[in-house]
Amino acid sequence: MLNNLKPTEGSRKTKIRRCRGLGSGLGKNGGSGNKGQNSRSGGGVRLGFEGGQLPLYRRLPKRGFKNFGHKEYAIINLATIEKYYNDGDTVSMTSLFEKGLIQKEYDGLKVLGNGELTKKVTIVADKISNSASEKIEKCGAKAEISK
Repeated sequence: MLNNLKPTEGSRKTKIRRCRGLGSGLGKNGGSGNKGQNSRSGGGVRLGFEGGQLPLYRRLPKRGFKNFGHKEYAIINLATIEKYYNDGDTVSMTSLFEKGLIQKEYDGLKVLGNGELTKKVTIVADKISNSASEKIEKCGAKAEISK
């Protein structure tokens, strides 16, 4: 019956009730000791604080420059497209990843004009070099710029 249902033994655990009497095991100060910074409400120090000593992140030298706005493009040449694709195929970031020609999904795809293209493929890329676009048009393939 529904009125007799109970959770499985050991599946429900009662939460610890701090500062609710000496018999609870965490009475009086609730496990935070007597006095000091960590016993107060809102107590404790911020991340990286070393008691007033100059923290490690300020002691170490700052080196280099990190450009967070930089996009990393997967680069593919026309010679590679000629070798691994057939007529009517679509060349895109996902198809290159599935064929194992790139190891990860980058921020975009750029096609370069190294090599010749004779197959009529559809290329979906973010950037296409001038020499590559000329060769693509010359062989009758289609090039689409995404984004």
